[in-house]
This record gives sequence, C-alpha cells and structure tokens, in this order.
Amino acid sequence: MLPMGYGVTCGWASPSIVLLTSDETPLPSGKITMDEASWIASLICFGALIGNILFGIITSKFGRKIPLIILTIPTVISWLLILFAQNVYYLYASRWLNGFVGGGIFVIVPGFLSEIAIDRVRGFLGSTLVLTCNFGILLAFVFGNYFDFYMTPKFVIMLTIVCGILLYFFPETPSFLIKQNRLSEAEKSIQFYQNLGAKDGDYELVQSEVSRLRSALYSEKPGKSDESMKLSDLIQTPGRTAMLIGIVLALLNQLCGCFAMLNYTANIFEEAGSSMSPNMSAIIVGIIQLLGSYAASNLVDRTGRKFLFVVSSMGIAFGLITLGVYMMLKSWGVEVNTFNWIPITSFSFVIFIANWAVMSLPFLVISEVLPEKLKDFGTSFCMIILWSTAFIVIKFLPLLTATLGFHGTMFLFAGVCLSSAMFIICLMPETKGRSYDEIMNLLK
Repeated sequence: MLPMGYGVTCGWASPSIVLLTSDETPLPSGKITMDEASWIASLICFGALIGNILFGIITSKFGRKIPLIILTIPTVISWLLILFAQNVYYLYASRWLNGFVGGGIFVIVPGFLSEIAIDRVRGFLGSTLVLTCNFGILLAFVFGNYFDFYMTPKFVIMLTIVCGILLYFFPETPSFLIKQNRLSEAEKSIQFYQNLGAKDGDYELVQSEVSRLRSALYSEKPGKSDESMKLSDLIQTPGRTAMLIGIVLALLNQLCGCFAMLNYTANIFEEAGSSMSPNMSAIIVGIIQLLGSYAASNLVDRTGRKFLFVVSSMGIAFGLITLGVYMMLKSWGVEVNTFNWIPITSFSFVIFIANWAVMSLPFLVISEVLPEKLKDFGTSFCMIILWSTAFIVIKFLPLLTATLGFHGTMFLFAGVCLSSAMFIICLMPETKGRSYDEIMNLLK
C-alpha cells in the first residue's frame, strides 16, 4: 500500500502540471509558470535525499515496523497540502514531503521484504515493491484523466490510513529482533512470517533460522556481539564487492535513459504523428510499465536476477540505439515518414524491457547482496546516489540534448547500459534461491 501510494505521487505530476499551468487551474492564486512546474517536479528528489539519510539512521535504531508506520504521517500531511492548496508553495511543501516519504520507502521496504521472506519467494516478494509502485503511477494517470483534481489526494489519504492501521498488527522483522537480543520475539516473528506452528518440525525450523541469523550478526567468539559496522567491512570483501554492485545498479537505474524517455513522452508520440492526448499517452506508458514489472515478478525466481539484468540492460541499449538512429537520420533531413512507427515502438520496448530488471530489481538485489552489518548504511548510501543522479538528470537533460542532440543523448545512455551489462556479467553473482551465507561466499 505504501509503495502504491508513492507511485501515485510519482504519476501525479504528469496530468496535474498540465492542469495547473492552464487557465482552469484549481489554485486560488492562479495558474503556475513552467519554472514553478519544474520545481514541483524536482523537489521530490531533495526530499528523497533527506528521507534516505534519516531513515537509514532510524531503521538501524528502531527496526522496520515503527519507521514504516511513521512514514504514513508525512504521507497524509503531503496530500492534505494538495487537497487544501492555496498557492504554489503548498505544492512545493507537498512534493518535498512526497520525496521524503519515497526516500524512506526505498530504504526500508526492500530490507523489510528481504528479512521476512524465505529464499524461495524472496525474489517475487522483493519485486512487488516496483510492481505496486508502477500500479500507483498508472492509477495517477487514470485519475488525472477521468476524475477531478481532488480525487487523487482523497484516495491516497484513505489508502495510507488503512496501511498504518494494518502495519500496527505486524511483528518486527526477525533480524532486527535478534540484533536487539529479543530472541523470544524473534522466534514468534519467524513463526508469523513463515506461517509455522507449534509442531516439532516447525520448532526445529524456527531454531535453525534463529541460529542462521545469529551467525550472520555475531562474531565467532561466544558472547561477544560484533554487530556494529566498521571501516574494514567497507574495504574488505564481501562488503566492498556488495557496495560496488549496489552503486552500479543505482546509477544504472537512472542513467539507463528510461527517465529521459518518460520526460520525452509527448515528443515521441508527436514524432510518430499520434493524435492521442498527453494524458492518454501517459496512461499507455503506465500500462507498459506495469506489464514490464509484472513480467519481472513472474520471471525473477525462475530465470534469476543476473540473467534478467543482462537481458534488460542490453534490451534497453538496443531500443535506445534504434530510436537514436531514427532521430539522427531525421535531423539529417532523410525521409523517414515511412518508418514513423519506430519512435512509439522503440519507446514502448525500452520502457517494457527496463521494468524487467533495471527499473524494478536494483532494490531487491542491493538488499540481498549487502552483508547484515552494512545493510542499513549500504542501502541508504545507494539510494542517496540514485536520487542525486535523478536530480541531475531532471535538471541537466535539456542541456545534454542541446549539446549532443536527442540522438547523441540516446547513444550515451545506450553506452551506459552496455558497459553496465558487462559489469553485471563479470562481477554480480546470481542470488536466486541462495541463502545469505551462500551469497556472501560468492562475493568473496
């Protein structure tokens, strides 16, 4: 529910900015300028950076459950600001809070899902983060096209309140409880999340899981806790390799060009001679995103993470190169009207294949490969890199396209995807169905 609500946040700007910059704006202060609209779009990144840092600290001290419940408060406030907005400053504050919540969600939820899931379903459960986020984006596009401005905030406020109430009844994750030496609560948490009863066989499974988690968190010396992070954990394997993988996947997530594609939606449909409205075009994009992330959730525990990342990265590169060649020939004055289906086809393919892995699975893989001691810091650090890169892409994409041309920008993003694919082939281990200890051994 929380990622779905955040997905609505991500998709809200597309139809709403069109309305807010028009004469029909719902703001009493009047319509906003395009410069103000650009700040509405980009302030979410600043909020996310603060959310990453703050919730990275909070989760290490207070676990996963309490921070998730806390996140519902700024979510409700942010949408109340939109519901009762009098001028653009209400929207600025709302978008900053929206980003703050998003930063928290992408730090906490991947770790939460990874810690409660058994190895067999960990991939599917982890992939639902982006799947539900994309569903929320699609909902925002549909609401923006078919309902009034105030329907979206009412929907998300209701969804978030229900989520907060439900989260109250869930136990904390076993890993955090063991870190706190609350072993009896950890056993009950394992029983709850793995649906184990009081039978002898189930009791042995619980004790085995407790022992596995304790061995990951404590040194070999009995009675001495070694759960605090040290500099040596960052510069030695497996921590060094895991951090490098996380940083590359975070950069690839933003520099693959998909963010650029979504910003050029109207241009691409216009190039193809489409008569569809911008909002209807956005709905089509939302459906493609959802289908791609749904495919990932079904494939991730069958084909594996590494295979999907390689296919996704190379597929994006192929689609971007195809689109780049079309735009390059068009800029040279070559007659390409016969092939005006290429922009839409390439665009749709890139968005679809990107959601197989590059856009949907980095958060899962980062939570899987990071050692227990680095999980809170490492996840937060990788998300800070992701959101910083997102802000740079938003602000400097027009300058990049003006300097290199649209086709040059596509070729640059394609190069990033191909080089990342080589890195993944050489250094990223396959984590499908593997236990924590097996993954750590592969990183050494």
